[in-house]
Formats: sequence, C-alpha cells, structure tokens
Amino acid sequence: MPPTDTFPRSSSFIARNDVLLSDVMGRDKSISSFASSARDSEPTARLLDDPDKHTIVLAPQNSAVEGLGRKPWEDPRDYDKFGPDAYQGSEGLERARRNIRRFVEAHLIPASPPWRQGDKVRPVGGDREVWWEEKDGTKVIQPDGIPIAGVVGDVGNGQVWIIKGVRDYSKDGE
Repeated sequence: MPPTDTFPRSSSFIARNDVLLSDVMGRDKSISSFASSARDSEPTARLLDDPDKHTIVLAPQNSAVEGLGRKPWEDPRDYDKFGPDAYQGSEGLERARRNIRRFVEAHLIPASPPWRQGDKVRPVGGDREVWWEEKDGTKVIQPDGIPIAGVVGDVGNGQVWIIKGVRDYSKDGE
C-alpha cells in the first residue's frame, strides 16, 4: 500500500528521466485539449521542454475543459471592455494568447515530485496557492475541490496528473 501522503500512479504510469513533460503531454487523449493549449503558449511549451525546471502538470480532462462556460481563451472582462469583437484583429489575438497562457499556467505547479499532501504551492501563473488532500477516500486539488483521476507520467522534469475539473484561473490571487 502506498504512503498516504503521496499520490498513487495509474497503470499507464511512465517513469523515465530521459523523457520530458513535453514528450508525454500529448500521449493521453483524455487531456488533449489542455495539452494543445500548453503547446500553443510558447512560454509554457518552453517550460515543459526544459529538463532543469521541475513541474507538476494538473491536466484537466477534455470533458472538464469542454464543460466550461466559456473557452479558455475568453475572459468576460475582455468582453465588458472591448465588446463582442474583443478577440478580433491582432490586439484581440494577443488578448486570447494571454488568456490561454493564464489558463495553462494556473495548472502548472513549480515543484519536484513527490508533491506531499498539504504542501501549498503557488502555480506558475502566480494565482492562489494550491495543495492536494484526501477527502472521503478521494484525492482532490484544493481550494477548488477538483478530484484527481491519477498520475499518468513521471518524467525527468516532473509529473502529469489528470484532474476531473478546471482550476478557477480567473482569480488574481489572494
């Protein structure tokens, strides 16, 4: 039985030091939407490809991303300020890129595995601290209460955890 303060790995677990997060992100089809967003943001793509930067990726399942009330590149504040054409033209495209980056970075934890239960870490995006804990036999990401489906990759520069929801990346920190 694994210790209670670390997270058990799934049966498709990959443990390799010569493989990077960027190599495994696209392998699991259940997180392809998030993986695509991570690749589309140049700063996050570089981070996932850096062997010296350890990161735990909290990759939302496709169903969680599809269930959002808006697309990850949308921000209601942009529509309030710029109207229905908020993402038109080069300035709109740049706003969308910034929003995608914020979405992805809210799911990147700058920590070396193992990430211990209760250890609070501020994501790469700098928003609210996150931690994981076990509640009623289920491991969840807090403070959002997102269940963790499993760990699908343990590679040279981190781990990929599949989560069953999307962090509230609209908050600017505490």
